[in-house]
Amino acid sequence: MPARLKSFFNVPLLRRLWFHAHRVTGSVDRHFFVALASGLIGFVAVAALAVTVLEKPKTFGAFGQSFYWALTTVLGQGDSSYVTSPGGFLVAWLLVLFGVAIVGAITGAIVGFVIDFLLKEGQGMGAAGFREHIVVCGWNTTAREMISELKTDEYRAKVVLLHDAERSPAGDGVYYVRGDVTSEQDLKRAGIPEAAAALVVPVDSSNEADMRSILTTMAIESIAPDVRTVVEVNNPAHVDHLRHAHADEVLVTSRLASRLLARSALYPGLSELVTDIVSGGTGSELYRVALPDAYCGLSVDDLSARLRADHRATLLAISREGAAHVNPDADFRLEPGDDAVVVAESLGTLAPLRLQQRLVHE
Repeated sequence: MPARLKSFFNVPLLRRLWFHAHRVTGSVDRHFFVALASGLIGFVAVAALAVTVLEKPKTFGAFGQSFYWALTTVLGQGDSSYVTSPGGFLVAWLLVLFGVAIVGAITGAIVGFVIDFLLKEGQGMGAAGFREHIVVCGWNTTAREMISELKTDEYRAKVVLLHDAERSPAGDGVYYVRGDVTSEQDLKRAGIPEAAAALVVPVDSSNEADMRSILTTMAIESIAPDVRTVVEVNNPAHVDHLRHAHADEVLVTSRLASRLLARSALYPGLSELVTDIVSGGTGSELYRVALPDAYCGLSVDDLSARLRADHRATLLAISREGAAHVNPDADFRLEPGDDAVVVAESLGTLAPLRLQQRLVHE
């Protein structure tokens, strides 16, 4: 398939229409439509035979012309001058009446499909149809702030919320899928196999919510092991369970907040500084970026100078083979595959890091 045609069929709206069409046709009795099509062809054939007998030469060629005329008459495009006898007029009128019924049935089916599509989409019963998007599994105050942050990021990734509620709590700009975050079918409707990342949040502060997050992570990993999973957890004791479930990153928000508060008590102003760096909007923010091949072999000091001169970015850390090197020694030099964490006002010409499939699960 040509690349242009393939990209056309990857349009999210078309993918959603295909999902609903497949869902609707899956519950339809195909025997009914076979019988309807057979009846239509039979009726047209009888009408063509009658017109041929009444007005035309008794040949196969004349019957073929009469069949084509009868079929086009049913569809509303027939030539009214084809028949000239009273019997031919009667056959033509019957075909027109039959055609009106057929067109009405088709129109009703199309209108019914459109109404079903709109209703199901509004109720969160559709399919996202996106690619390289971010799926938020579950809903809490953290999810609300996360979505607000994702909306302001210049990467502008599409966001899908998978949650079980009558209405979407995320507001505009977020595609809503109503369902169970542990369900394989609902995760597929949210587009997990084609997603770039999944953010899993607990619905409350209980241990049971953490258990559900573990099940959600396992379900995601079984469907799409390439998707990057980031999980918020309530109890630090559950971090190891999420690691065994192959979660890529686990964040204990209570631990992060308590440590930041402690450092702020010792060094005033740190909390405001960190909040400003990690939040979107105006000012400088954190980015993890891929480094150009031309940077390989540079020392930390040389890299810092190049980033400042070329991108107005400040180097914070270098990541190598999954390990972060914060404030490395002066003789530390870049190797192929290294990436960097920087603070900058925008990505500029730097490319955001796109992590590939993990070779080894932690």
